[in-house]
Amino acid sequence: MFFKTVVIIVRFLVRILNGKTEIQNKEYIPKDTVYIIAAPHRSLLDPVFISFGVYPHEFSSMAKQELFKGKFMNWLLTHMNAFPVNRENPGPSALKQPVSILKEGKTNLLIFPTGSRHSAEIKGGTSSIAKLANVPILPVVYQGPLTLKDLLKRKKATVRFGKPIYLPNEKRISRDELAAYDELIGTTFRQLDQEIDPNFVYIAK
Repeated sequence: MFFKTVVIIVRFLVRILNGKTEIQNKEYIPKDTVYIIAAPHRSLLDPVFISFGVYPHEFSSMAKQELFKGKFMNWLLTHMNAFPVNRENPGPSALKQPVSILKEGKTNLLIFPTGSRHSAEIKGGTSSIAKLANVPILPVVYQGPLTLKDLLKRKKATVRFGKPIYLPNEKRISRDELAAYDELIGTTFRQLDQEIDPNFVYIAK
């Protein structure tokens, strides 16, 4: 309830500041299962606009553990379904906790396979989590304002979903096969970006 209320309030404020966000291919969102939302990480605003796209669905997300130090931020992030992860030394929990969340079936999971906002390289792990939890991967890209200041410029904001990626659940998958699925995610990101804007080129800032 808290998550949805925050999304409604923030979406209203963003619409006043920046106009209505265009959501494309929302029909691709799975309706009968929880899923992994996979997106390239380009801005602190990525989760905000993606939450508009999947609403009324909720999602959990990883956040670097340093963000949980303050009492207020710890309370806020926890109530927004975020959980801490050690980026320097992820450990087994980097897979175990996301898989557990998905298997509970209460919320979806947002993952940024590119990791840092300053990278476009796909890192492994997303397909492994999907396989272990037996859930599909929903690719999505966001193009629009990258900073709070950009919101005041009323730059068009677009969220575009791709078709869900389903991993076979009846057999074991090799590391090479998992890596191929991770690469497919990256290829899908590029396709979705071009479908929104054929001239789009992401430049890390």
